[in-house]
Amino acid sequence: MTAKATRDTQHVLITGGAGFIGSHLTDRLLSECARVTVVDDLSTGNPRNLTDAERKPGFNFIHGRISDCAKLESIVAEIDQVIHLAAAVGVDLVVREPVRTLETNLHETEVLLKAAAAKRKPVLLASTSEVYGKSSKEVFAEGDDLLIGPPTHYRWSYACSKLMDEFLALAYAKERALPVVITRLFNTVGPRQSGRYGMVLPRFVQAALNNQPLRIFGDGQQSRCFCSVHDCVEALLRLARTPAASGQIFNIGNTSEITIADLAHLVISTLNSKSALEFVPYSEAYEPGFEDMRRRKPCVEKLFQTTRFRPQTNLPEIIRQIASCQA
Repeated sequence: MTAKATRDTQHVLITGGAGFIGSHLTDRLLSECARVTVVDDLSTGNPRNLTDAERKPGFNFIHGRISDCAKLESIVAEIDQVIHLAAAVGVDLVVREPVRTLETNLHETEVLLKAAAAKRKPVLLASTSEVYGKSSKEVFAEGDDLLIGPPTHYRWSYACSKLMDEFLALAYAKERALPVVITRLFNTVGPRQSGRYGMVLPRFVQAALNNQPLRIFGDGQQSRCFCSVHDCVEALLRLARTPAASGQIFNIGNTSEITIADLAHLVISTLNSKSALEFVPYSEAYEPGFEDMRRRKPCVEKLFQTTRFRPQTNLPEIIRQIASCQA
């Protein structure tokens, strides 16, 4: 079952729409005959992701940052829904360019929320599981306390900036009656995702296809839950189209847990690769003192109760989908 398109043609503004998740969301909406306006500065997005979209009626692309968009007010006045995906992405980028991370995640969100609030346009804000920080809980639920690491470790700048985005969005909801839905994404993966900024699964798949070593950072016993981008898009749209979701926070992710070492073995076996494993200390991969979470598993009961949807694509199928695009 898929999310139902609205009867009237919907016009959606997607920030970061040339990125991995944004481009899949764009394609999905256009397939439902919606109109889509994408704003993206292409700092991490890829124009090739929008090749199919550019051939569709109702698609409009604006190259630039949200804060530099001179027509932002008039664009927001014309659209029905904002889906805010634009953000600094990837652990590599966050650690190496903390100023860019903070400025992108904080300032661009502030500008967008202000414009949306002026016209009372509903906003779906994509946040991240990183906001759960260093918590040792086995499963993360939306109402949990959050434990962020110290500011001397740059990886936490991303978590902190996205958490401030959440606070700001909910403040606009409270003070200015802005309809807001916040989603915390857990390790979304699939075709078009780049390993350029440290994303583990596309790195593994590309190495396996080339029969090169799969580089595992740390001891490989840290575990994650990987969610298909197609499942993520379905969840995003259902939440955007559910009035009862307004003003709330929702986890989006698969609940099938796997260690990074086992993930590497699964990639190798699924793709019949001859690759070996190579373990790399965190200090060499990122920076001295780098902190990682041993587990990150979402509770998605709130998502199910609100939308009747659970992410469900299995990991071998996701691996094959990624490989088909990289081969």
